[in-house]
Amino acid sequence: MCRQIAYLGPPVALGEVLLAPPHALHRQSWAPRCQRHGTVNADGFGVGWYAEGDPVPARYRRALPIWADLGFTDLARVVRSGALLAAVRDATVAGADGEAAAAPFAAGPWLFGHNGSIDGWPASVAAPAATLPAEELLALPARSDSALLWALLLHRLRAGDEPGQALSDTVLDIATAAPASRLNLLLTDGARIAATAWGDSLWYLTGPGERTVVASEPYDDDPRWHEVPDRTLLVATRADVLLSPLKEPPA
Repeated sequence: MCRQIAYLGPPVALGEVLLAPPHALHRQSWAPRCQRHGTVNADGFGVGWYAEGDPVPARYRRALPIWADLGFTDLARVVRSGALLAAVRDATVAGADGEAAAAPFAAGPWLFGHNGSIDGWPASVAAPAATLPAEELLALPARSDSALLWALLLHRLRAGDEPGQALSDTVLDIATAAPASRLNLLLTDGARIAATAWGDSLWYLTGPGERTVVASEPYDDDPRWHEVPDRTLLVATRADVLLSPLKEPPA
């Protein structure tokens, strides 16, 4: 169910992260190595990135497989950034809302992606959804479980919660309502990355220099990649990575 990656570090061409490595996100779209659910991520893709001096990210999203968009190679060759979030999608419901359902979702400085699925969607999450104001439910960018997760998370961020706390509380609410859900969430504002490992693979890489990558799986065989234990919150900057256990939902 999807592969995603976030990068913080010195400015690089998007392709250096997403296309060039031997097991980059581009290859993971048809040949993932660590994916536990699904085999091909061909239901769309997207990348969001930050330009120097502008806190609001740009996005490029398509409903087709990343390998089928020949123009993306040129874009990724010339666009440079010191922060990005990208994903390739294996849709829970094939074709639902097309490009609008492709990560990253965005609002203000934030980019967001979800790898996984909400068990029993949509009936199972009626209670968490009911906590959102009507105008926020009506503004969902797509009719998907990921879009609802984004709305719940964004509601907390706008209320002033720190990224890690917002992610933790969102995961706990959904896991309480739908215990078999897989909730690997990925969030960045261009200066920090926050992520959860909950039901699927998550890895991180630091260095050389002030550089941090958080991804569903390693894009190469560098021995500095570390797997994040399941039920864990990760919060990172360019220089530091902090791992904390996530609470289990009540029985």
